[in-house]
Amino acid sequence: MEARTILCFGDSNTHGTRAFRDVADRRRFDKPLRWTSIMAAELGSEYDVIVEGHPGRTSVFDDPIEGSHKNGQAALPALLESHRPIDLVIVMLGTNDLKARFNVAAHDIALGVERVVLDIRRSDCGAAGAAPQVLLASPVPVIEAGIFKEIFAGAAQKSQALPALLRTVAERQGVAFADMGQHATVDPVDGIHLDAAAHGAIGMAMAAAVLDSLT
Repeated sequence: MEARTILCFGDSNTHGTRAFRDVADRRRFDKPLRWTSIMAAELGSEYDVIVEGHPGRTSVFDDPIEGSHKNGQAALPALLESHRPIDLVIVMLGTNDLKARFNVAAHDIALGVERVVLDIRRSDCGAAGAAPQVLLASPVPVIEAGIFKEIFAGAAQKSQALPALLRTVAERQGVAFADMGQHATVDPVDGIHLDAAAHGAIGMAMAAAVLDSLT
């Protein structure tokens, strides 16, 4: 039986970025410690896990400081075509949309993520030219701490509202949903990224959600 292909479409927490100690920090967890690898190990050889985690990625916004290439919706079509046929796309976005520079409400962040989900569901990059299935994952809520405190000013409250809003998006679009905030918390060093324990918990939770989605 051919392995089922899972595309993990996310930001720095899908990339495996470690909590920033200073602005030049570019550390990344070793591959076995990232949630994507932990999920892949739990799922086994019947699943081919492709990781597309881009630090700073937003749902639909061009970043005026970090660059327009951070726009997830703009990057998505090429990634879908590059990896097709894809059985399932895990979408975990929204954290970078919380940056104060975008000045958008949690409701609008959810609508941006919904645009990404819609583009996947309208694509022909699944099996036999159909659309892939989607698992929409709500990211872990942030706290305003460390070197990102000003960049994410006002983000903590908005991030607490996102899970319910994204669950509504998933229900409206008829896709699977998983709330990662139920399984992990952010590293208090920078309030945005995950520590090793959180990666482990999310990897196991994602594996269970994938099995529920595809069986």
